[in-house]
Amino acid sequence: MTVSARDAAGGSAGRTAPPATVPSVTTRATTTPPATTTPPTTTPPTTTPVAARSTPAAPTTGPRSAPTDAANPATILARQRQRESAARTYARTLPIVPVRASGTMVLGADGRRYLDCLAGAGTLALGHNHPVVTEAITSMLARGAPLHTLDLATPEKDAFTDELRGCLPAGMGSDVKLHFCGPSGADAVEAAIKLAQTVTGNQTILAFTGGYHGMTAGALAVTGNVAVKDPLPPSTSVVRLPFPFPYRCPFGVGSGRAPGPDGAELSARYIERLLDDPAGGVVRPAALIVEPVQGEGGVVPAPDGWLRAIREITRRRGIPLILDEVQTGVGRTGKYWAAQHSGITPDIIVMSKAIGGGLPLAVIAYRSELDTWAPGAHTGTFRGNQLAMAAGHATLRLVREDRLDERAARLGTRLLTGLAEIARNRPQVGDVRGRGLMLGAEMVDPTAAPDLVGAHPADARLAGLVRAECLRRGLIIELGGRHGAVVRLLPPLILSDEEGDRVLAILADAIDAAVRRLSVHAALGHPPADQAHVRFGSAG
Repeated sequence: MTVSARDAAGGSAGRTAPPATVPSVTTRATTTPPATTTPPTTTPPTTTPVAARSTPAAPTTGPRSAPTDAANPATILARQRQRESAARTYARTLPIVPVRASGTMVLGADGRRYLDCLAGAGTLALGHNHPVVTEAITSMLARGAPLHTLDLATPEKDAFTDELRGCLPAGMGSDVKLHFCGPSGADAVEAAIKLAQTVTGNQTILAFTGGYHGMTAGALAVTGNVAVKDPLPPSTSVVRLPFPFPYRCPFGVGSGRAPGPDGAELSARYIERLLDDPAGGVVRPAALIVEPVQGEGGVVPAPDGWLRAIREITRRRGIPLILDEVQTGVGRTGKYWAAQHSGITPDIIVMSKAIGGGLPLAVIAYRSELDTWAPGAHTGTFRGNQLAMAAGHATLRLVREDRLDERAARLGTRLLTGLAEIARNRPQVGDVRGRGLMLGAEMVDPTAAPDLVGAHPADARLAGLVRAECLRRGLIIELGGRHGAVVRLLPPLILSDEEGDRVLAILADAIDAAVRRLSVHAALGHPPADQAHVRFGSAG
């Protein structure tokens, strides 16, 4: 089995991607105030078909009047801190109070407008309040259709099922089965694990370093993040396998820059030998679960050749392959499903986020011969979310008809090239990588010694400051990766070219401002503000 060096790159642009023209950014000696009078445009380019499908208009700010106490953002944020749990996450690092949203834009209670490159952690494929989605919801409400039906059949569910089955990878078969889960990606992961364990009679799950699959017991067990697992007892038998990561290679060889096999090939060889080793300590597994692009793990694409090797390894040994497409699905990576880049067909696909059109919905799809569990083997009160099925049907159809996956591929290439250009003259940006509109830039400390592959240590302090500086400039982003040092971009698929250019300009300016702040505070001998700790992973 051979995995090519090109495949091993997994979409990472590193420092060698061809340069792109990044909009000029004026360097400022002081922190840039929020830009409220010239917000980014929300009109998609005329070359993208979504323009003809009524992209929602951006919210207008109107006059800046003093908010009442009930709408005062400072009051609302203070009440949230007092009343909500210590486990809250995004609210700690994005201190805004959204009151209206349309397309790629969010309007805060303070009158500021923000370009949203978080989009509900990838949930909002069509952005906020897209007319196609809102029409599907309001039409259903106007008809008086039931909102909650458990797992009973409804016209909305039937239409959603037809559309989803028609969009699945062809290799799943015409008799592919769907199971509607509790409305979260984590519950869908639980269902996939339980199904595989039921079919095989085995218990152990094979999972990968850097993986993220959710926060419920079984999903957390197959997640790699140690910090959130450490206080809890183990719930599922898991064998951890090395995920190929060229920039921070677990084998210390990277992606073929040195003679001999690269990290992806070593990973596949290691997994194959481990499973066949009678003294390897791995009992017969129930399944192998993998993300085609590790999102919360730092935007690390799985090399296509490596995924094909994993599919062959599992097929030969009768191990069901679970593909977690919760964040990568519905056009996000430049294909409708990320599995289609490599051409593999999994046994089980886990889906959530974008399939509900912005509303909670989760489904697994699997080969019909696996449909062996008993009635009631995996249930959930809210698996019959009819509004989500109506919104999801509209979203899936529009992504397919307007070929927004192809749009994501083209714009993603443009943005990845722009990120590489930003990194070219900024040593604090150690690596840029991703696929489609699922992109990341890893912040590092270039003054510290590099590892064996040449990567400098991750710099979570700098990444936190970059996020804060982006927010000051009207751009919403979040962080991920093992140390919370990867700046992530997950914009709606309707992001225009002009908005993409603005994202690059703001990000470049924010990085420069963050570096200056670090330098000033280092000279003064105390840490900068806006360094709230960022967890690796967000609940699915």
